[in-house]
Amino acid sequence: MAEEIPSSIYDIKVKGINGNDTDLSSYSGKVLLIVNVASQCGLTNSNYKELNVVYEKYKDKGLEILAFPCNQFAGQEPGNNEEIKEVVCTRFKAEFPIFDKVEVNGKNAAPLYKFLKAKKGGIFGDGIKWNFTKFLVGKDGTVLERYAPTTSPLKIEKDIQKFLEA
Repeated sequence: MAEEIPSSIYDIKVKGINGNDTDLSSYSGKVLLIVNVASQCGLTNSNYKELNVVYEKYKDKGLEILAFPCNQFAGQEPGNNEEIKEVVCTRFKAEFPIFDKVEVNGKNAAPLYKFLKAKKGGIFGDGIKWNFTKFLVGKDGTVLERYAPTTSPLKIEKDIQKFLEA
């Protein structure tokens, strides 16, 4: 039996890092950059630094960055939510929303990630390959682009600008 994939990103609920439920419909009308993050990855410093730059530049123009910690890649996000929050908010000074730790692959993958992968598969299959895979979602909830973990957030800036102006 095929697994039920939500018809819209706005039908999905996610849990915040503090345990509060968030309806993604609350982000309707905004451009979203959704990222699976990890605190102990070789890509961590550069990605958080650049995500902060992009967020600061575009948050008042309609961009939201949604970060989902994930420990599925070499155990690089081992902490609990309190520890993750401490690293992300204190060490990296992230101001964008951080959510509950999720799985992005496998039978326990979060509904959001099942949705994103169904809408934008990767070059080598739909599975998320590593930390810091990024999805750009339009104001209407359409999954517009998928970027590899090594794609710098600053390299996505032109696409963000284009979709904010659309």
